[in-house]
Amino acid sequence: MSATPHAHSRRRRTHRILAVAAGIATVGALAAAIPASAGEAKTKPGHPLPNRYQDVQLLSFNDLHGNLEPPAGSSGRVTEVHEDGTTKTIDAGGVEYLATHLRKAREGQKFSVTAAGGDMVGASPLISGLFHDEPTIEALNKLDLDVTSVGNHEFDEGAKELARLQKGGCHPTDGCYGGEKFTGAEFPYLAANVVNEKSGKPILKPYWVWQKRDVKIGFIGVTLEGTPDIVSAEGIKGLKFKDEVETINKYAKELERQGVKSVVALIHEGGFPASTAYNYDCDSPGAGDGISGPIVDIAKNITPKVDALVTGHTHTAYACTINDPAGKPRTVTSAASFGRLYTDTTLTYDRWTGDIARTAVESANHVVTRDVPKAPDMTELITRWNALAAPIGNRPIGYVSADINNIGSESPLGDLIADAQLAYGKELDAGTDLALMNPGGIRAPLTYAAKGSEGDGVVTYGEAFTVQPFANTVNLQDFTGAQLIQVLKEQVSGSNTAAPKILQVSAGLTYTLDLTKSGADRVVTDSIRLNGSAIDLAATYRVATNSFLAGGGDGFTTLGQGTNDLVGGDDLAALEKYLLANSSAASPITPPAANRITVVNQ
Repeated sequence: MSATPHAHSRRRRTHRILAVAAGIATVGALAAAIPASAGEAKTKPGHPLPNRYQDVQLLSFNDLHGNLEPPAGSSGRVTEVHEDGTTKTIDAGGVEYLATHLRKAREGQKFSVTAAGGDMVGASPLISGLFHDEPTIEALNKLDLDVTSVGNHEFDEGAKELARLQKGGCHPTDGCYGGEKFTGAEFPYLAANVVNEKSGKPILKPYWVWQKRDVKIGFIGVTLEGTPDIVSAEGIKGLKFKDEVETINKYAKELERQGVKSVVALIHEGGFPASTAYNYDCDSPGAGDGISGPIVDIAKNITPKVDALVTGHTHTAYACTINDPAGKPRTVTSAASFGRLYTDTTLTYDRWTGDIARTAVESANHVVTRDVPKAPDMTELITRWNALAAPIGNRPIGYVSADINNIGSESPLGDLIADAQLAYGKELDAGTDLALMNPGGIRAPLTYAAKGSEGDGVVTYGEAFTVQPFANTVNLQDFTGAQLIQVLKEQVSGSNTAAPKILQVSAGLTYTLDLTKSGADRVVTDSIRLNGSAIDLAATYRVATNSFLAGGGDGFTTLGQGTNDLVGGDDLAALEKYLLANSSAASPITPPAANRITVVNQ
């Protein structure tokens, strides 16, 4: 067996001496000084008093997205940086291995709690998504997950379906799978900032308190306030998403009134470390300097009553400190995505105060390597659900000559999907001019290597489902040339200024993206061409998009203003039809050149 995850990580620790009240010279005096509220005065005669400080292990992960099997391609790898600056890539992920790693990490830990940062489900591969993510909830129960926040993808099928995942019950239209009633999550989903518009009350529990003996830690769970911008409007009708900071601060006060002074926030919002290596020391330039993005301002404004932040959403890896409003360093972590990493954080609980001794907090990310034994119960779970999915998932729908990746501003797979939607759009309306695809809707690459019984290069329905799992429709809308240019500018402006969302474009549309500029100016207007011709500002263009973009999702408000709407069929069906029509075993599809967008870097 190769090195353990611990050998792959450099543990970040703030080395400071825990302060002890002056004048306490002996152990007996120290014990006598402990207040009765800490529980020590209640110990029986002849039993030793507990230590003042108790280490609590917090294991955490985020953005699993139903990846029960090892993720394919780049989605199943992490980068490790060595002290000499060299890097290596490690295959990672798979719930069979995640279970083994977590169970091993818990060994010898009398105080251990496991938490997650949202998006446990949604945008899931076929083995989970086909069954409305019941398999993932079952797996999380077996992983002994204690608590998680909701993420935006927990709302992919709407609030009612999220409530079913929490409480159990068979699916309202598909019924019970395998003849067994779904029992629901054995852990609480927390949604402190997701409230019913009419009542103003959270739709699920806002917080949860973990307690073992005299140690109590509260968990508050929120998703990003901007969730309505990145999910289907139909799924969140009647809900309001409130400010993350205000919500967490409110419930931290409520927990304190209940005598819970140790608090961890589970926040489905994240940041971007300066390095993609999972073990990058983002504190090395100075507290918080190595990470950017929304979580920085959130962390800086959350009340000091909160002792640590478990985050997610950005699918990046970090274990940093960011100063709280009082100027004290506070741990902020994220474990990338798809079960490739887990975070091990030691919280040192002070029995005198009931709070976490921040100066003793340590945290590090660890790789879910595949060189450990598979957890048998997870293997059984995967085998059972795969058997149900096999008749659908193993059906061949096309052929590729090599991996078709979804990496980069413009990706080969993005081009392929856009071309498929343009072809489908032309079947609906011969006047369709172009197609646009959101990069976040492409969840995995199409890989050439064989899986299971398929031959090399075969694309199965299950693999295509993993690429496009959202069940969007392909919609057609009319836009003026001026609106079309505005859509392209919205990729790098407005809500997408800091983190651009570059649309994948169909063949015939070309332009230059100049990253040396800022804001909307990064799209070079004079460079935009459709089939070699400049865009006519007054002309009408027929555009194919998925239903998410057609509703103005991902900050593309102009796409929500189209006219002459035509709602087509399933976007995955459009991809399947394109693959069947344009590939065969003798003539597989080759990866597109990804040369439609010219990127000028600094």
